Amino acid sequence: MSIIVDIPDLAAAVADRPWGYLLTVGPDLDVHVLAVGREYEGGLFTVHTGRTARANATSRPEVTLVFPPVGDEGRAAMSLIVDGTARLLDEHLSIEPRAAVLHRAAPVA
Repeated sequence: MSIIVDIPDLAAAVADRPWGYLLTVGPDLDVHVLAVGREYEGGLFTVHTGRTARANATSRPEVTLVFPPVGDEGRAAMSLIVDGTARLLDEHLSIEPRAAVLHRAAPVA
């Protein structure tokens, strides 16, 4: 089950999620995953990254941020997945979100 998060509502959805994962795609089409702190202001995420993520995002600016669940019930038990477009700014990336969903966690066997 997924719940669409409208971009104007993204600030509230991400407020209690202090970190997440940045997913970029490299020249060999392998996915690079990096844990990042969350800074969201003015409709943009700012994430501090290493060389690989910056190089990947420069050549393939379509990126995904995944914020894991922060609780056991309701929306807190869902991952927040944000697709966006990255732009290199010095030693970090600025990411403009274009779509976001809350996605239920997989059942534990």
